[in-house]
Amino acid sequence: MTAMKRLVLVTGASRGIGRAAALELARQGDLVIAVARSKAALEKLDDEIRRAGSEAVLVPMDLKDTKGIDTLGKVIAEKFGRLDGFIANAALLGTLGPLETCGPRSFEETIQVNLTANAHLIRALGPSLHQSAAPRAVFVTSGVARRPRAFWGPYQASKAGLEALVMAWADENENLPLRVNIFDPGATRTGMRAEAMPGEDPMTLPAPDDVARELVRLVSPEEKRTGERIVFRELTNS
Repeated sequence: MTAMKRLVLVTGASRGIGRAAALELARQGDLVIAVARSKAALEKLDDEIRRAGSEAVLVPMDLKDTKGIDTLGKVIAEKFGRLDGFIANAALLGTLGPLETCGPRSFEETIQVNLTANAHLIRALGPSLHQSAAPRAVFVTSGVARRPRAFWGPYQASKAGLEALVMAWADENENLPLRVNIFDPGATRTGMRAEAMPGEDPMTLPAPDDVARELVRLVSPEEKRTGERIVFRELTNS
């Protein structure tokens, strides 16, 4: 009997680390639920996943759409009856600059996508994760959550809040099969990094594919850690 494919949902799947993670999952034979705002970018991802011999469920959706998140959770429960993995990768950089000049709309959008949407996803996907024999969830964070700096206020506040939220969820499930962790990729060769650091040579940074390989391991059934903050640089230096 062939082993059942693992079903893994990835947010921010159309670019950067999320896209690389979706492709890595596909290469190892998992069924990917790819969530991103851009339908065109998701279709390009789907073409690559099919070339890898796997398949994906494409979900073009803005994570500010709370009703859409609720519907996604219900559809997964009804269609599949379970969810084996959840990679919460989607994020907005938001406005970099003095807090005193940051407009309320930009601030609220950054918090909504990076923090609030993940709280809604936990609530919507939790029931299906608990139906898996080996459920795993990992949330992508940033070093600025632990080392705040000037001009990064909204983004680092959202990531610090996310880490606190995720650690609470991990603790709540400590005695259950669900394993929940945080992953800090560090500086990576992505579009968001180029936007934040335009003068940096991207070729000095790890590629998304290298980072994604470690990220994807955190949703494998072999992963036993929970409530931990895993830093990519420390993995590669050990």
